[in-house]
Amino acid sequence: MKFSGEYNVSIDLKGRISIPASFRDELREVYKSESLFVTRFKGGLVAYPPKRWEEICAKVFAMPAGPSREANLRNRIAPAKECTFNAQGRIQVPQSLRTHAVLDKDVVVIGMFEKIEIWSQQAHQLIAGESEALLDADAQGQAELGF
Repeated sequence: MKFSGEYNVSIDLKGRISIPASFRDELREVYKSESLFVTRFKGGLVAYPPKRWEEICAKVFAMPAGPSREANLRNRIAPAKECTFNAQGRIQVPQSLRTHAVLDKDVVVIGMFEKIEIWSQQAHQLIAGESEALLDADAQGQAELGF
């Protein structure tokens, strides 16, 4: 079970995003699914296969009552929407999620093994830069990984 790759796609006027064919194949073959659960994540969106989403929800519901549990329920679980693929391999992303991620016309879809991230071009450039700085600060760790 792995989603990998970085794809530049366009969002249409109806808010539909094309999900790469390799990701759809993975969903069908491994997860036996034709949909993704999409929710807010930092300044972008994250999408999970239904089985993986159920596991995440179970972990959140099992958390002890308190601010962290409430924050996860409010900011991750509650805004989530199940998005089903149309015949062209696109998912309809709700306006509230598109607004959160400031999705315009150009979108970056990234496979992150068990999840898929969806970013605006601008947000992706920022988060990729932050990630690169973090990796640069850990040169020894990167060398040990073989990078």
